Amino acid sequence: MTNIYDIAIIGGGPGGIGTAIEAAVHGIENILLIDKADNHSSTIRKFYKDNKRVDKDWKGQKMDIEGNIPFMDGTKETTLDFFDQLLDEEKIDTAFNTEVENVVRDEENDCFLITTATQSFKAIAVVVTIGKMGKPNKPSYKIPPSIKEYVNYNLDKCNEGEKILVVGGGNSAAEYAYELADENNTVTLVYRRDEFNRLNPENEDILYQYNGQEKLRLRMNTDVESVENEHGKVKVNFNDGYYTIYDRVIYAIGGTAPVDFLKKVGIETDNDGKPIYDEHYRTNVHCLYVAGDIAFNTGGSIAAALNHGYHIVNSFMRRSGKIYAHTDKIEEFMTNNPTFRH
Repeated sequence: MTNIYDIAIIGGGPGGIGTAIEAAVHGIENILLIDKADNHSSTIRKFYKDNKRVDKDWKGQKMDIEGNIPFMDGTKETTLDFFDQLLDEEKIDTAFNTEVENVVRDEENDCFLITTATQSFKAIAVVVTIGKMGKPNKPSYKIPPSIKEYVNYNLDKCNEGEKILVVGGGNSAAEYAYELADENNTVTLVYRRDEFNRLNPENEDILYQYNGQEKLRLRMNTDVESVENEHGKVKVNFNDGYYTIYDRVIYAIGGTAPVDFLKKVGIETDNDGKPIYDEHYRTNVHCLYVAGDIAFNTGGSIAAALNHGYHIVNSFMRRSGKIYAHTDKIEEFMTNNPTFRH
């Protein structure tokens, strides 16, 4: 604890990376990025299939970059490479394989104490940008151990030519279903309600188009009661009395915000366990911010998460009263940094 960081960021996804890079661009020198995974962007690495297209304009909705990171359309691989370059070129301290246990505000010294299992850090401001899909919701019924390798909560182990059931009615479920259908799989999406009520319009249109073209099947107003092993495949028992055998089942029934952690660090939450914050992503705790997935009310794009970082850094600079950089420094950075030609 020899350093007091200006900004410590908990979570190495796009929101965390955006905050770290914007802080560096604005002349903030003491920056710490912490993540419990062994590298940044663990959600992209784990939940995105290889060569998955990554668009700046999320689901066709135009997304303007408000800050200094010129994020562009690409793939999973080019996006990760871009983030690698950004972090490599800046003097940002990183602590990977490090899980934060608590964040406590020290009012006397006007800073935070961040504790992990093995070390502690001090910071003037803290940004919590942990993903809400780190702990996906799981069904209430038991998944037999003999078929667990064929039960997924993402697209990580999917192959082509499989018969797959996707369970859920949100945007992740829709995206999984039509992406799998595009990869020559036989896909059924089952949803317990008779109509979708949580989908963005683009995803809903695609689902019904694919259903009409028989590229995938929608099984509405139906729920899964149990799953069991049927000769090495997954037998799914539905609440309408029927069952079907699948090669694989993917549950996309939402992820829970880490309510316990938010409450532990003093962040107020709403009735759904989501953090309460203002237009600058400030929480009720002075100099404690939220960004990225945890700050999206529904879904959101990588570009939007990067924008969170821009607003947070500007808010922090105004609140702290310190002057870290001038406009000419930002212009010099943009001119001399080849990464920003992404």
